[in-house]
Amino acid sequence: MRISGVLFSIALLTVVPSVQAQILAEAEVGIKIPLMKKSSTRPMTVAHIPNLKRYYIADGGLAPMASEYESATSKSQVHVYDDAGKYVSSAHPGYDNRSIYYNTNSAKLETITYNVSSDAGQSPNTGIYALDLSETGDLKDTSNEVIQFNPAFGDAATMPSYNAEANQYYAKQERSNKVWVVDLKSREKVSEIALDFTAAGVAHDDVSAHFVAYSGVKGEELVLIDVDHKAVLIFDLTGKYIGKSELPKDLKLRSQNHFNGTGYANNMLFVYHEPEGEFGTYYGFKVLNAN
Repeated sequence: MRISGVLFSIALLTVVPSVQAQILAEAEVGIKIPLMKKSSTRPMTVAHIPNLKRYYIADGGLAPMASEYESATSKSQVHVYDDAGKYVSSAHPGYDNRSIYYNTNSAKLETITYNVSSDAGQSPNTGIYALDLSETGDLKDTSNEVIQFNPAFGDAATMPSYNAEANQYYAKQERSNKVWVVDLKSREKVSEIALDFTAAGVAHDDVSAHFVAYSGVKGEELVLIDVDHKAVLIFDLTGKYIGKSELPKDLKLRSQNHFNGTGYANNMLFVYHEPEGEFGTYYGFKVLNAN
């Protein structure tokens, strides 16, 4: 019996760590991008295009009311940085960006606007748009429509992440553990994921209000920032809590980190650190071993 117990213990030691084998106990800094230009509204999210070796940081902010002197176009810009985090340029496509990502299926840099779920959003545009790029990766001020509003995204301020393999979006709902799964072919959510906050030891107001990342790592697909406890929570696509990665305790997160300043790109979770640098700094954290 003793031998069996020893073998059973060894089996446990062998099997249990494999569940969290890809989660880094402490998040590792992969890149720091000091913002070299003041945000036109507020820094919202980050994308990366590998073959162009460019990061794209999108601002988000509502458009002004149209008047005799000013059009109802968002002042939000998108800023381009190279793979080393050096500033390259900025452009003004004119959208209130909530999510920005590189769609490998369309080979386009795409943005999802505020109120993507409603046609009552700010003029002139709500929906998903493909932003035009030069051959070298510089961003232009022009774009093309992918879709107009779609009620399947739910919450007006959601920052959906994109799963290119399934061609689906994950839209976290505000003040909730619910994530709506969206297929653009449907006007209704195709399913709903309930993240297990009880197992993770958090409440809805501890974590990012509008954003859950899609990692692409099987069994550890959904990545959520726990702002109040300075940690990154990992869930699978059923909502099961898998584990966490600790953020540096000297990272000074603020209330706005619940609502903006995030993203997942180049296998890193991005967190905006406002106190660092003249205009703040984005940290790219490796929280999963994606190899």
